[in-house]
Amino acid sequence: MQSIWKIALLTLCWTAVLAQSNQPLSLANERVKVIWKNTPNGWVIEQVAVRKGAAWVTMPAPSGENTLLYAADKPSEKPDTTFKDITGNEFPTEKYHYQQKQWAESTSPVSLNKAGTALYFFPKTAKQTGGNSLSFQQETDAATISTLWSFDPKFPSDIIVKQTVTAKKPGYFSLASPTLASVSEQNLAWAAIPGYFLGNKLQPNFALAYAYGHGIPTIPAVYRERCASTLCPMITTKTGVTLSVIPEPGLSRDPWAVDKSTQIDWEIGLSHMNRKAQLSPTLYYPVLGEPKSSLQPGQIISYTFRYSLTDGDWFKALNHAVYDVYQFKETLALRQSKQSLTDRISKMHQYLIDPKTSLWNVEEFEGKKLGAQSYLGGVVGSNKDAMKNSDYGAMWMLANATHDPLLTENVLPYAENFKLAQQETGNSFFKGAPEGQYYLAKSKKFVEEWGSVVEPIGLTYYTMLDIGNMLLFDPVNSELKERLRLGADRLLTWQKPDGRWAVAYDRNTEKEIFTDIQDVRPTFYGLIVAYRILKDPKYLAAARKGADWFVKNAVETGSFLGVCGDARYAPDFATGQSAQALLDLFDLTKDTRYQRAAITTAKIYTTSIYTHPIASHKPKTVNGIPREDWEISQTGLSFEHGGIFGSATRLGPIQLCSHAGLFIRMYQLTKEPIFADMARAGAIGRDAFVDPKTSVASYYWERMNKGSGPYPHHAWWQIGWLTDYLMAEAELRSDGKVLFPRGFVTPKVGPHQTYGFSAGTVYGQTASLLIQDGLVQPGSPVIDYILARSADQKKLFIVLQNNRAQATKTTVRLNPAVLQKTIASARWLPTNQAISVDAFALDLPGFGQGVLEVDLR
Repeated sequence: MQSIWKIALLTLCWTAVLAQSNQPLSLANERVKVIWKNTPNGWVIEQVAVRKGAAWVTMPAPSGENTLLYAADKPSEKPDTTFKDITGNEFPTEKYHYQQKQWAESTSPVSLNKAGTALYFFPKTAKQTGGNSLSFQQETDAATISTLWSFDPKFPSDIIVKQTVTAKKPGYFSLASPTLASVSEQNLAWAAIPGYFLGNKLQPNFALAYAYGHGIPTIPAVYRERCASTLCPMITTKTGVTLSVIPEPGLSRDPWAVDKSTQIDWEIGLSHMNRKAQLSPTLYYPVLGEPKSSLQPGQIISYTFRYSLTDGDWFKALNHAVYDVYQFKETLALRQSKQSLTDRISKMHQYLIDPKTSLWNVEEFEGKKLGAQSYLGGVVGSNKDAMKNSDYGAMWMLANATHDPLLTENVLPYAENFKLAQQETGNSFFKGAPEGQYYLAKSKKFVEEWGSVVEPIGLTYYTMLDIGNMLLFDPVNSELKERLRLGADRLLTWQKPDGRWAVAYDRNTEKEIFTDIQDVRPTFYGLIVAYRILKDPKYLAAARKGADWFVKNAVETGSFLGVCGDARYAPDFATGQSAQALLDLFDLTKDTRYQRAAITTAKIYTTSIYTHPIASHKPKTVNGIPREDWEISQTGLSFEHGGIFGSATRLGPIQLCSHAGLFIRMYQLTKEPIFADMARAGAIGRDAFVDPKTSVASYYWERMNKGSGPYPHHAWWQIGWLTDYLMAEAELRSDGKVLFPRGFVTPKVGPHQTYGFSAGTVYGQTASLLIQDGLVQPGSPVIDYILARSADQKKLFIVLQNNRAQATKTTVRLNPAVLQKTIASARWLPTNQAISVDAFALDLPGFGQGVLEVDLR
């Protein structure tokens, strides 16, 4: 009888357990609800809902399916799949040898997400683990997988997930983040893996999607963190919800872990799809075949990530990842300059007037003396004799602001001859276009960087922009005006009926080439230059036609193209330049469509700025020099070009932050903090990358402080972008009371613009830009300054800027003797508070500004 009662009691308990197990499990708070249902297949997510305003938005395809990748043997690193471009040619061709290795890596079985065996499951075991958290467990033949879900107490829209795999047999293991929900193509608004692509539609041609980001790949490729600017794969639905997967800080590779570059290490995989090619942001850890994925029976590996369910678009989700998870604001606060940006400009001035340090050459060509700097990078046909000039606007600005005869007499005339000789003037298909960026001194000819091609955007750059910037300083130069008109008319001739241009033409056959990609670049900007200088309305009409096509085909789709021929035009800094181009067109037309498009483009360009790993004071060693981690941090730096093809895959980002001034202007326009913070994080505290002998920064991050290397002309670009950044900050911090006219953007490397060609205003008083070494001597290197003086040279204006997040107290000394003047009086603007004329105390808040008016005699 007692045994019967025991059996009955056990039966009742078991029935209660079964009843309880059939009850849904949920995670829910005021922002997010996730509900699981127990089914014969396991625990399936039945509902995912996000609060948006007063309503709840339900994700249409909840899932909860888990994926474990397993391989008994290490997967092959060799690609076994080939791809063709939209014209039917195998991609890429052997001509682009810089890209061969990167494309092979990116099309390996692991990268294409077809390596190993995928074990799909819905967890069989689940329980509430106290509070608002759940745990799940699954046994497979290969491993035991446990998963813990809980809300982040700080950010109620985030669910933190910890997954653990315990191996049962030897082999290689990779856990995928469970599929919270998937998104149909019909419900897709945007998808992004920052640094690789951002788009609003699927692209069936894999080469176009994978190499260029022109649409979303239909293959569930696994991307490396080396070019993921922010570790945040995300998808925005048409219902206005963004689902992101964000790995916890410290999970990805450290690009300089101890004492050498570890940029190419692969610790995590990022994808916009799960293994079944459903649109769902997915994280893979460890990466199958990489060292941490190799386990023996009993070995355990864990990782943590978060789902973020944002009641807004991808840009709001990106800001959350950047600020709340990866602590970008705190990273910016670490940055401290050991040399002011102003001092760098002065030192580079000295570097550039010395022909030996700057590798300046003057060569005879067709009866003229051409001046340019040696270029020792890769140029087709070069025998170490290539020459190039970079930033004509910066050249003319520095000469005009310093009145240095070593520039006005020894550099500018020969640089102008170079520009005139560079342009083709004969009656041909290419009349008005440049013959090439580079001059080969030994063979006495101009050539393009990567083959016998002529690009319409090359015409915009090396005819329109350079000549246009020279004409700002020399507006009566009739020869330059005629050359500008030749270029503008050629752009008109080449413009297609719908407003676009070809990517390039073959110089020999005159046929259009690179027909597998579209010219989603700011080629139309050349006609903006023509209109501003020549005033002919046909140029503005054509510029608008080109911009309208560009907005529809580039901005609205997230598809952009780069300008580096050796990288087969992988998307690059031309995207940032496009934002400034659209802003300049808005300034001319007041058409708000262009302003809105400029803001969208600038937002897209924030995905070209590194925001990870979190910078710290961790000690490291660089070429035998002790450094702190923040000194060499990638956070705040932009790509030359990222993605699959980009130089950033191995060399990391670049120090040439041409976008810094644009981003300050964008902050002034939109009040989005990310623009100002990214500009400042890229610009300040970069001394570890500056050659102490010349003050020229290295180009690539991996080069650290090795200086200009084979690119001596980059010093001009550095002077250009540093000046643009300082001037933009001056305008922002003075609320427009310090304002100088901006010229045209620089060729190729980004959106920084020219100054000094005409007077500006300082608190209502007319003043011209001045660069004078030794006149102002701040007691702290975090203080930068801008100088301007009145036309009668009786007034001097000094704009002092604190370029760090913390307040700064220091002393500033003035040395008017360098101007052969003395100081009669000085006062702060706009208060007119008088100060001592010899030295004065300076007390500025973080990123603050003080403006002095000085009377000279």
